[in-house]
Amino acid sequence: MQKILVTGTAGFIGFHLVNYLCNRGYEVWGIDNINEYYDVRLKYDRLKEAGIDVDKIEYGKPVKSEKLSYTFVKLSLEDREKLFDLFKEVKPDYVVNLAAQAGVRYSLENPYAYIENNITGFLNVLEGIRHFVLDLKHFVFASSSSVYGLNRKYPLSVKDNVDHPVSLYAATKKSNELIAHTYSYLYAIPTTGLRFFTVYGPWGRPDMALFLFTKKILAGDPIDVYNNGNMVRDFTYIDDIVEGVGSVLFKPAVPNNEWRGEEPDPSSSIAPYRILNIGNSNPVKLLDFIEVLEKELGKKAIKNFMPMQPGDVEKTHADVTELISEYGYKPDTSVEEGIRKFVEWYKKYYNY
Repeated sequence: MQKILVTGTAGFIGFHLVNYLCNRGYEVWGIDNINEYYDVRLKYDRLKEAGIDVDKIEYGKPVKSEKLSYTFVKLSLEDREKLFDLFKEVKPDYVVNLAAQAGVRYSLENPYAYIENNITGFLNVLEGIRHFVLDLKHFVFASSSSVYGLNRKYPLSVKDNVDHPVSLYAATKKSNELIAHTYSYLYAIPTTGLRFFTVYGPWGRPDMALFLFTKKILAGDPIDVYNNGNMVRDFTYIDDIVEGVGSVLFKPAVPNNEWRGEEPDPSSSIAPYRILNIGNSNPVKLLDFIEVLEKELGKKAIKNFMPMQPGDVEKTHADVTELISEYGYKPDTSVEEGIRKFVEWYKKYYNY
């Protein structure tokens, strides 16, 4: 049984990826520091859902799932010594790095958390691979659509320059891409970075729009609608995301033999490295998204229109040409279906 080490498995995408991989016969080792960026009860409940006895969780100690081929370890990526020990023990065939300090607006309040988690922690993962996993088949890591920053050529393409981020979060994700390329080039580590576009669905993050809106609409509280509602997002349902990650994970990056330094392609390299967008490629206006949610909840939202927030972008729209042509990626979950499934989960989870 091949081993896959996944970081951030108490998180939204990590939780779903664990289930996806285990259900396909892989042995998964998961890491998460269970920080308090948002309600840790949701993180522990995700772990419970994956068969982890959360009462047995101790820092640095493995806990085996009672229903999946999954072992969880509470661990911070900044803890280099313990992380390296884990790499030595597990010797994974694949590594997926999803752990990061998330959130654009929070990066304005607590910038150091982003450097510690997203830069130092990321470097530690690569150093762990470099020194202790000599035959890694593929390293896949989470980047973000936020790296496009001030770009205004749509759809957003991995072939385009992304040197103008507008948040520290985005800057750390761009830094991850640069650091990953360096390690891929120097140590021949097959590496793929995935730029996620507004992921939503059951077990989602409470700081994301759909979760916040659902909670407030049900409570009769006003929702903050930024940029006076003139926002467009490439909302991508979680099942489509994990299918895409799975497709990429088992088809490792290879050198692009047509790559030329005279006309460098930012998305590939002479190293076994590439960058891919992973999104629905069907952008939706935020007000239309809210309207679908209102219909599903059977309740109108009280909208508090607000100006654009620092660090935010007006529109995202993923060009997923490469993911479709080379990996057979087919995101097929409509916003209507995705929101319905989220609301069903939310009402059940919170006993509405």
